[in-house]
Amino acid sequence: MKKGKVWKYSDNIDTDVIIPARYLNTASHEELAKHCMEDIDPTFAKNVKETDIIVAGENFGCGSSREHAPIAIKASGISLIIAKSFARIFYRNAINIGLAILENKQLPDECNKNDELEFDLSTGIVKNINTGKIYECAKFPTEIQNLINAGGLIQYTKTKLSK
Repeated sequence: MKKGKVWKYSDNIDTDVIIPARYLNTASHEELAKHCMEDIDPTFAKNVKETDIIVAGENFGCGSSREHAPIAIKASGISLIIAKSFARIFYRNAINIGLAILENKQLPDECNKNDELEFDLSTGIVKNINTGKIYECAKFPTEIQNLINAGGLIQYTKTKLSK
């Protein structure tokens, strides 16, 4: 089980808000992390901690298909995103770079910023430590979990090829 503090956002958080286009000229993950969420939450990049969790509403990651958005989130230290739903391309990009994501329709409405969540990706179980409520999320198949645990598709492939 892992634990993290909640950063809460609403519906339709698009990739332009996650990482503004003015920063897309860098490939540095650390530089992207410094500007993650700055247009919607100027405190995020300065205060996010390793293992923190983003909780959001519907259609998280909508907008352009830039891979920079999940990279910026992962590089900022976020260990998990839980949303009611994800934009399709963001969903796949998150998996490809090894960013853990879960969907749950209830949890985003029933938790608050700074709540502490405990989660187990292998079971899809999330517990809100503040309220004691337990949520079940659809877990990924073992191969996708292995890909996320390896740090993404590239690292997963390198590991598989080296065996």
